[in-house]
Amino acid sequence: MAAIPDELYNVKFAAYFDSMKELYILDQKFKVICDAYCASTAKTELYKDKSEKNFRRRMKFENLSRELEEEILFYIMRNR
Repeated sequence: MAAIPDELYNVKFAAYFDSMKELYILDQKFKVICDAYCASTAKTELYKDKSEKNFRRRMKFENLSRELEEEILFYIMRNR
């Protein structure tokens, strides 16, 4: 059984955590979306310093993370 990545343990997904665990284990497409979200949030943290180059990268990954959060939530709602 696959473990749920730590990045998915957050307030945004708290109401759906049971569904997320089940989908993450059973649904490969959902797992790919979640893994992309986890990678994006990790990249956001990596580029948190204040240089302009890193700021643009951080914003790119923050925006991607937000889009993936929405996709995760919509996916859960469609597959409940």
